Amino acid sequence: MGKIKRKGTSGQAKNFITRTQAVRKLQVSLPDFRRLCIFKGIYPREPRNKKKASKSSTHLTTFYYTKDIQYLLHEPLLAKFRDHKALAKKIARSLGRGEVGNAARLEKKGAAKLSLDHIIKERYPTFVDALRDLDDALSLLFLFANLPSTSTVPPKTIALCQRLCLEFEHYLITTNSLRKSFLSIKGIYYQATVQGQDILWLVPYKFVQRVTGDVDYRIMGTFVEFYTTLLGFVNFRLYTSIGLVYPPKFNAKSDEQGGELGAIILEGKGIEAPEKIEAQSNRHVNGEVSGVTERWGLNPEIQKKIAAIEEFPATDLYGQDAQEGNAPGAEEAINDAIDTFETTGDDADVLPQPQASGTEAGSLFAPFTFFLSRETPRQPLEFILRSFGCKRIGWDAVLGDGAFTNNESDPTITHQVVDRPPLAGLPEEQVSNVESHDSAIQIVKPGHRIPGRTYIQPQWVWDCINEVKLLRPDLYTPGATLPPHLSPWVKPTKGAYDPTAPLAEQEREGEAEEAEGLDEDEEEEDSDGEVEDGVPLPKTKASPRDTETLNDNGMSIANSDSDSQSTHSTTSATSSFTGFDNDAGAASESETETAQTIHQRELEAEAAGLTFSESAGLTKANGAPVKGILKQSKGDEARKKAARKRREEEEELERRKMMMGRKKRKLVDKMLFSNKVKDGEAEKLRAKRRRIEAGKA
Repeated sequence: MGKIKRKGTSGQAKNFITRTQAVRKLQVSLPDFRRLCIFKGIYPREPRNKKKASKSSTHLTTFYYTKDIQYLLHEPLLAKFRDHKALAKKIARSLGRGEVGNAARLEKKGAAKLSLDHIIKERYPTFVDALRDLDDALSLLFLFANLPSTSTVPPKTIALCQRLCLEFEHYLITTNSLRKSFLSIKGIYYQATVQGQDILWLVPYKFVQRVTGDVDYRIMGTFVEFYTTLLGFVNFRLYTSIGLVYPPKFNAKSDEQGGELGAIILEGKGIEAPEKIEAQSNRHVNGEVSGVTERWGLNPEIQKKIAAIEEFPATDLYGQDAQEGNAPGAEEAINDAIDTFETTGDDADVLPQPQASGTEAGSLFAPFTFFLSRETPRQPLEFILRSFGCKRIGWDAVLGDGAFTNNESDPTITHQVVDRPPLAGLPEEQVSNVESHDSAIQIVKPGHRIPGRTYIQPQWVWDCINEVKLLRPDLYTPGATLPPHLSPWVKPTKGAYDPTAPLAEQEREGEAEEAEGLDEDEEEEDSDGEVEDGVPLPKTKASPRDTETLNDNGMSIANSDSDSQSTHSTTSATSSFTGFDNDAGAASESETETAQTIHQRELEAEAAGLTFSESAGLTKANGAPVKGILKQSKGDEARKKAARKRREEEEELERRKMMMGRKKRKLVDKMLFSNKVKDGEAEKLRAKRRRIEAGKA
């Protein structure tokens, strides 16, 4: 006889353990248990059968894997938690005795510092694993970097998050790793490619944050403590991989003045001093040194000769510039163009298109000098422009420190980002000189534009980096209706609505004609009223007494005898009236022809699958033609053709489904239902776009 198994010693009862049992086994408090689980990456599990996994009658409880809790027994942080608990008891005892100095000494010197370095190495054995798990870390750290300091969020935590985020942004700027960005309601999404891994994170807008009490900041603070350690390791590895010194120098004075990115100074291989970079930028703007000579480092005499050649390019015998097609670098430029893979047919697979390289993306805004107006978001614009090659960005002194120039009337500025509507009726004076302590700064009055400068709205910057090309600036002028800002991660699928494609390419056969016919029918119904004596009468709303009668209790009764009698009397009265036509015989002949036509159309409507109400709408009660009934609408033939085609397809599909098994038939029905829902949504969006385009026209 086999050994009898005891209940709760095998199966799910052995594999799972409740939270209360885990806390009791680890001999820690519930907050410390939560912190430990967050640090180690252990989360609650859902057993298949809670009744079997639970050893008690209560099923609504939290379960963990028994192996995970057994693994936590050997965690060194448990000793730190116990030391901290013992220290808290000593401090409470000293305060109870009135020994305040002894309590302060214990709190200052005896506090145990937690080190999470070994946990980072355990959870992320390779650097690629750390990069894959960086999305949530960046989103949470950027959120805490924008929070105000409170009792639950100390200022030291906020300052640490800000510095780590700025260090990561500087790496992206140096390596031109930023790829896409999107403005949403939640905030600004960024995507960067770091060592082959796509990292997507969310940055909230710079609004005044209101800290509420319904958020448990202790749990979030535990995640922040872990993520700051993780991002510190990642930044160290990234900086050292490109030859930069970590941690970089931090200018506290510039940070207090709102420098942000300008408060961090990079040092290392290939990084020059800020003064030298600014001097080279000024020389580049003034046209003293070209980009080729700076790159090759030639002597001044050769630089002058090359500059003269660049000013007057050589021409061939046909008067064309040699730089267009005969230059040595022309073939390389042509070969560097990205190939696009087009589909060969309607049913062919859509091949993924290659993305632009980091070199091409890094030089998108390199030749330009931007000036950010005071109403524009300076922090995201500065980060994006610098990530895509722009070295000269200016803004008003009110926005903070670190600008290339604070003079809005600087002649080297090529693009100005404006986010205010155009103003009219201002004086003709454009600038007024205001003397400052170092030089005369010209302040441009609102509403005036400096000749030779391109004025664009901030969306132009985001759309350009998502398309990896410079878009037309005239579509983004201040006050203009901007084109739709679409998410760069939503790829168009076959059959779905694509806002970027023309409407004619997405419509099914006969959809536009059907919509046009429906619109005309609606307009005729709205414009046409009742006809009396050949004169259309305006429409009036029927009173409840015209359609319903009230019984003794005040309830309305539809289709009563009085209604039928009244409608019969009105029908007979209208049918007896022949109008003012003198030629009665011609009128009778036209009425007979009209009746035959109506009968024929009713038969056609029945064959086309139209309802009785749709076919009845073609006639009146007396058989007389409605205005425009002899004129067939444009959408009638299209609707008939579409209905006929739809009916044939349904019949063919039913014949095929008869040959299938029950399981496959149900699967096909589910697929058809989901496709029908998607097609309906796409058709609604196309109809909405069709109305908008018709209104604009």
